[in-house]
Amino acid sequence: MAMNTSSNGGGGRGRRRGSRRAPMADINVTPFVDVMLVLLIIFMVTAPLLVTGVPVELPESRANALDQKDEPIQIAIDRDGVTFIDGTEVAPAELAARLEEIAAAQTPDAPRQIMLRGDTAISYGQMMRVMGELNRAGLNSVSLVTTGSANDS
Repeated sequence: MAMNTSSNGGGGRGRRRGSRRAPMADINVTPFVDVMLVLLIIFMVTAPLLVTGVPVELPESRANALDQKDEPIQIAIDRDGVTFIDGTEVAPAELAARLEEIAAAQTPDAPRQIMLRGDTAISYGQMMRVMGELNRAGLNSVSLVTTGSANDS
């Protein structure tokens, strides 16, 4: 901390009534650090919540991951058979119309990649119903998402 100790011509017996302290030129960073630490904690707590999507228990596979240029469209079927497109629940009656909208928005030279995730508890028929709607809408670039196999050799 800085302090002004100059004498005022009167033998140094104290300060005059009108004298002021020199302005402090130091920056107090303690409040700034406190705010930054609080924001860091908030982001550390909320970041994992933003990443989670539809909870789906994926089957295992030994296939390698695919390289992607554009962000793929995520379609998920949870253990109750409910279908989600990019995290938004879609009613079975609306699925065909939503997939046709997606197909109409893509360009012929760069088709959109579809990532299809299905819970291990759903039936084969539920997965095939969604794949059939994808095919009928003209979305043929479909990847089935799995987890890595635990017993890779």
